[in-house]
Amino acid sequence: MAKIELKKPVIEEISAAIKDAQSVVLVDYRGLTVEQDTELRKQLREAGINYKVYKNTMMNFAFKGTECEALLPYLEGPSALAISNEDATAPARVICKFAKTADKLEVKGGIVEGAAYDAEGIINISKIPSREELISRLLGSMQSPITNFARVMNQLAEKGGASACEAPAKEEPAAPAEEAPAAE
Repeated sequence: MAKIELKKPVIEEISAAIKDAQSVVLVDYRGLTVEQDTELRKQLREAGINYKVYKNTMMNFAFKGTECEALLPYLEGPSALAISNEDATAPARVICKFAKTADKLEVKGGIVEGAAYDAEGIINISKIPSREELISRLLGSMQSPITNFARVMNQLAEKGGASACEAPAKEEPAAPAEEAPAAE
């Protein structure tokens, strides 16, 4: 078989992986130990992220004509792709969190929802909470006023209702009605 026939399936694999991706993060894994790499792959797999090492020339061919073309300048040295089809911030979040313990792992750049970012941009994106966390925060903020209202109503009921909280109003004697002048 010719070399090009061997490379074509790999290029097609990369193209298929990045086609519907929410985000693609390019990293330099040089210097990671086997244990660190195994742990990184485990964490990425648990987050639903596809992580694979490809040759730069293969990624170069696959990226041309796609949103990932912006990553071409970062294809130097050993490179690996972290691809997520579901959570746009997950690859950046998992990789940057892992990079805090493995200083050899270096983020090169990435594409998040069609926009290209350098390493600094990906690090900033990693600080965005996950979709589930944002939804739970929203629901918590919506639930808080209702919970507070229910708590106040419960306290009122325990004290004997609204009448127990209000001081009874003293009735003032009505002012005597002025007599109308007699009609003559």
